Amino acid sequence: MGQPTHAQNWWRSAVIYQVYVRSFADGDGDGTGDLAGVRAKLPYLAELGVDALWFNPWYLSPMKDGGYDVADYRVIDPAFGTLAEAEKLIAEAKELGIRTLVDIVPNHVSDQHPWFRAALAGGSERELFHFRPGRGEHGELPPNDWPSQFAGSAEPVWTRLPDGTWYLHLFTPEQPDLNWAHPAVRQEHEEILRFWFERGVAGVRIDSAALLAKDPDLPDFVEGRDPHPYVDRDELHDIYRSWRTVADAYDGIFVGEVWLPDTERFARYLRPDELHTAFNFSFLSCPWDARRLRTSIDETLAEHAPVGAPATWVLCNHDVTRTVTRYGRADTGFDFATKAFGTPTDLALGTRRARAAALLSLALPGAVYLYQGEELGLPEAEIPRDRIQDPMHFRSGGTDPGRDGCRVPLPWTADAPYAGFGGEPWLPQPSGWSAYAADLQAADPGSMLSLYRAALTIRPEFGDGPLTWLPAAEGVLAFARPGQEGRLLCVVNLADAPADLPAHSRLLLGSGPLDPQGRLPKDTAVWLRD
Repeated sequence: MGQPTHAQNWWRSAVIYQVYVRSFADGDGDGTGDLAGVRAKLPYLAELGVDALWFNPWYLSPMKDGGYDVADYRVIDPAFGTLAEAEKLIAEAKELGIRTLVDIVPNHVSDQHPWFRAALAGGSERELFHFRPGRGEHGELPPNDWPSQFAGSAEPVWTRLPDGTWYLHLFTPEQPDLNWAHPAVRQEHEEILRFWFERGVAGVRIDSAALLAKDPDLPDFVEGRDPHPYVDRDELHDIYRSWRTVADAYDGIFVGEVWLPDTERFARYLRPDELHTAFNFSFLSCPWDARRLRTSIDETLAEHAPVGAPATWVLCNHDVTRTVTRYGRADTGFDFATKAFGTPTDLALGTRRARAAALLSLALPGAVYLYQGEELGLPEAEIPRDRIQDPMHFRSGGTDPGRDGCRVPLPWTADAPYAGFGGEPWLPQPSGWSAYAADLQAADPGSMLSLYRAALTIRPEFGDGPLTWLPAAEGVLAFARPGQEGRLLCVVNLADAPADLPAHSRLLLGSGPLDPQGRLPKDTAVWLRD
């Protein structure tokens, strides 16, 4: 049997662009992004140079949690368009050399899903969820004390119905958890996978991938108990091995959202007969610190090596404070528990670091996920409290600003109403948002967009080879990768003083200019040819 072709292995080194449809582009002028808007911007995405698009849930949904409360996986939400439009989008993107990944949310469904509505009516569908009697003399207490998955929330994960029974929801009450011990739940999701693979998608992103299986006894939560009652249970691996059989029949791939501190257990999900890749949250949440970044990179590569899976590199997504803002703060890491209103931010500093971080992440071996608007250098927006929609904010009692700040609709055209997004956006755009517009940046060789376009043009030269660290001063990251025409070097200066560059034949790209002495300034990165 011959070696896999590059086309078969595209996902190992792909740049995958995350599309949060609701905020990408509004094609019909109603203020909500839609598939028509995405289709109109496909030439922009092709020119940017991405290999694939990952779409956040675009299914029928009451939108109680940004579409992660799915009422029907086979229907596109009317706010976004139709199934026929989705099929056209998948096909048109493919013609431009861009693959499509869809988001599957297997842990829970919407409370408007037909199964749950039938369950509420007392049908046998209750077996597909976790319904239990309450504790206490009159069943007035929840069946157990599990904590909510929404950071900072003390709200229970159980809701009581008028008949006295309770149902489980690790997230909002509008998102009842499915019972993955029931064969009908497994069968339905495998059919959903086939449905989308049949429509030409190249892969699936799996939301909350480590949460599906629950201890059937639903015991109280005990810190440190092994196995955990609902995180990373061994039963999950049989589910994903079954899914892998489905994906392999279509040459499809999976990327899992797996938040686990145990690197050995994390790697189990990436065995050759399970998931192809998983998100790297260590790198995403790492502060702008040379030692900690190097440790994160080394640990990431080491945990993937035994199973032969490629690493993934992510700076931001639809749940996380935007990179420009995060890197402009005193605490440059990310933790849901520390999010707060009014955090002081130096956007000039954050932008300089975000430019350097872009070259760092794009030079590493593996796949890169790019969240929409990162290529424009968008900062996190502070949403007026009366316009916040994210349930994280409300479930925290109003202390957490929520995730809406990274979901503000994109600016496309500087001199158009609402910066060219379309109609009046569903979330307000901050004043000055048009200064980040794509049309302005496309004409500016020094813009963030121009930097990303140049980087994605050069990036294929890095190939699939390993990373070798080079000697460097304290606070400087320097490594080599084998390229198509000799080695390529990446150097990132996180130290306070300018750094000397290693010997090289050519400077390929810089996140900023060198100083007059040809040294690399603080918070700047370069790509060099050896």
